[in-house]
Amino acid sequence: MFERFTQGARDVVVGAVAHAERAGAATVTDEHLLLALLDAEGTKAAFALTALGAPDRRDAITAALADARRRGGVSRADEEALAGLGIDVDAIVSSVELAHGEGALAHTGAPGRAPRRGRRLLLGRTGHRPFAPESKRVLEQALRVALGRGDRSIGDEHLLLALTVRPGVVRDVLRGRGVSYEGVVRVLGG
Repeated sequence: MFERFTQGARDVVVGAVAHAERAGAATVTDEHLLLALLDAEGTKAAFALTALGAPDRRDAITAALADARRRGGVSRADEEALAGLGIDVDAIVSSVELAHGEGALAHTGAPGRAPRRGRRLLLGRTGHRPFAPESKRVLEQALRVALGRGDRSIGDEHLLLALTVRPGVVRDVLRGRGVSYEGVVRVLGG
């Protein structure tokens, strides 16, 4: 599949690996893909993100991702569903942090756990870094988005579109900052 990636999409993947390495994460997550997309310049995804105001909200996006990480990756939709069952996620997080320290629920990609053989992606100078299951699903979704749009290659815009449709924290954070699938499609022109 990676042979179908444009240079922009490859740069995002390499950038995501670099973000994971800087964060000390054991795996590359969908969050790292989003951060790498926010770093992109001169690409279709960068154009769409700029048109939707995301670069101006980078600090808010980063803070929202950190907050979600602190809550163990529980999305707002999950939090609302749990609240409907009488479960207060904030109370649980506070209780866990009181007992085990701030950030005790933060997901860091299973540190110290070696990836399964054959599950690594070689990315040149940045070295080896396995992709988490959710980030692999984003890459697969990007392929489906590209095929659905009749595109022969997978660009960074397809990665952005994939992040906006996959349920979870990254989609919630993007939507909360005005970046939705429909908005990206509208900006990209269909």
